[in-house]
Amino acid sequence: MLNFLNNIRCVEKKISLKRQIINTAAIALLGITLGALSKFLDTVPVNHLPTLLQYLDVTNFLGRFAIWIFIAVCISIYSLSSIRAAINVLLFFAGMILSYYLYSTFIAGFFPKSYAMVWVGFTVVSPLLAFICWYAKGQSRISLFLSAGIIAVLFNMSFVYGIGYFNSLSLLEALTFLCGCVVMKRQSVISTVIMIVIGVALAFVLNIAVPFTF
Repeated sequence: MLNFLNNIRCVEKKISLKRQIINTAAIALLGITLGALSKFLDTVPVNHLPTLLQYLDVTNFLGRFAIWIFIAVCISIYSLSSIRAAINVLLFFAGMILSYYLYSTFIAGFFPKSYAMVWVGFTVVSPLLAFICWYAKGQSRISLFLSAGIIAVLFNMSFVYGIGYFNSLSLLEALTFLCGCVVMKRQSVISTVIMIVIGVALAFVLNIAVPFTF
């Protein structure tokens, strides 16, 4: 199975064990830092934040899924192997939710159990999703559809739409989607356009099947 998947993307690169440990530790530290920062901003009264952060609605932006999915996708596709992608993303989310809920419990003074369970569940499945996402940067048709699937998920997490209306959840979510398109771009402009068109079409299908905003 792995040999088949390796044909979808270029041969996995090799780096030293020491470098692997350093890279993964840095990713885990990033998760810890962002989790604590997110909770800190969540506990600060909005009118105490700088005007720009208020205008961008950073607190709510960090409380939704789009930015975290985007970061996880970046970690996945830039990891040196599919296994490394799974490990890196798992530790990123583990660090993020650990620092977020430790801050929530011991500094903010409350623990939102139901919300935490959602993130724990997502963290548990994240290695499998990261493993699959790594192959999205290959050159096969399967990779193209994997890329389109990622675009579809980001689209539905960045925009709300229906019959007669279309809007972004926020400016930052719209920018996140655009950054996702750039990160997932294919070898040619035509292939990139095809990926985005398929992704948006798939997003509309998913929106009908799973009409929930995260």
